[in-house]
Amino acid sequence: MAPAAMRTAARSLTDARPAPFWLEDPGRPAARPALAGTDHCDLLVVGGGYSGLWTALLAKERDPGRDVVLIEGREAGWAASGRNGGFCAASLTHGLGNGLARWPADLPALEELGARNLDAIERAVTAYGIDCDFERTGEIDVATRPHQLAEVRALYERARRLGLADGLELLDRDAVRAQVDSPTFLGGVWDRRGVALLHPARLAWGLKRACLDAGVRMYENTPGLRLAPAGAAMAVRTPYGRVLARRVALGTNAFPSLVRRARPYTVPVYDYALVTEPLTAAQLDSVGWRARQGLGDLANQFHYFRLTADNRVLWGGYDAVYPFGGRVRAELDQRPETFLTLAEHFFRCFPQLEGVRFTHTWGGVIDTCSRFSAFYGTAHRGRVAYVAGYTGLGVGASRFGADVMLDLLAGERTARTALEMVRTKPLPFPPEPLAWAAIGVTKWSMARADIRDGRRNLWLRALDRLGLGFDS
Repeated sequence: MAPAAMRTAARSLTDARPAPFWLEDPGRPAARPALAGTDHCDLLVVGGGYSGLWTALLAKERDPGRDVVLIEGREAGWAASGRNGGFCAASLTHGLGNGLARWPADLPALEELGARNLDAIERAVTAYGIDCDFERTGEIDVATRPHQLAEVRALYERARRLGLADGLELLDRDAVRAQVDSPTFLGGVWDRRGVALLHPARLAWGLKRACLDAGVRMYENTPGLRLAPAGAAMAVRTPYGRVLARRVALGTNAFPSLVRRARPYTVPVYDYALVTEPLTAAQLDSVGWRARQGLGDLANQFHYFRLTADNRVLWGGYDAVYPFGGRVRAELDQRPETFLTLAEHFFRCFPQLEGVRFTHTWGGVIDTCSRFSAFYGTAHRGRVAYVAGYTGLGVGASRFGADVMLDLLAGERTARTALEMVRTKPLPFPPEPLAWAAIGVTKWSMARADIRDGRRNLWLRALDRLGLGFDS
């Protein structure tokens, strides 16, 4: 980083609060009391993020008479569900390219199910009166290097040949800069209908209220500590009591699963973001952005960015930090060296916004798996179901995952459970210190590919052959 750029970046961060912007919203609800003693229910949901909240709500929609309890270790939406960029995508496969590489035969069904899932989220936001700034403005995948432009054109043409390009618009340099103006943009693809933007914490809080109104009994500050059979039921121990349930659904994201054999399939990776002060009318006009799309660049170490309802710019991504041993620790939520890098990249992308200051900095942990999209499973003779591994794309896909868990717990064969993606698992990560070393080499190799026109070294090509496919 050049000294002048470093000074500009550092000045922009001096007043920033070290806290997630979304979670400081005045609409944050009060926490529910913790569980004390023993409770009984038909379905216990462990985890109060999107996965758990959607599971509890959809369970009541399927059977209003079902007795549902949800426990959450802190407060609903406090972790990844309240810290992400607010990109709610239709894709269930972490993008078309990943889906084509892994499940080409199922891809038409996956695309249709994903589109229907996003439509259902939009309907739920309306039906339950969830005030989460839902905007179905789409997302532009932006090429900032010539090799990325060639890749995005090739992917668009492949989608068109397969009949999957409905709603996609290929943009050249002038067309993309007419939408959002940056000297770094060379072209891109605008997915007009497949992504909505929203306030992620308000979505979680709205789902919490909808669950309570539907009769879900909810305990916050109540982590699930241990899962074990208890006769015909399953028992989940908590700090001050336990819950006995006929069925259990686990939506614990990056935190250690209560099903131990599921743990090697994910690692926690920290992602970081900044948000600016609200842009003035003149500043916003200098960038354009009148259609308010979300954007993401196509590098391996990529950035995602968007406007908030009050015209701040949220700017995140690039660094993906894996802590040795996979430990999730609160002190990792702040990383000044990453914030400085992100700020410098922001002003490189939007030099016309020099002088804008950032008001919040934060990080959070993502549950990453080796195939970059969710996996599913059952345990204890079908009495327990789990989903994990969204790898940063769970805002939309978590509702689909909730439906899958409910299908699995019901023992039903549906269009969802018949999918190869649902029936198979990703490759697990190796134990430490191999996991830390392998992830470090992979991250270095991906950064090197970004500066070598996308050329993947022997390590990345070996991972490709193994089906690990680290490409974003």
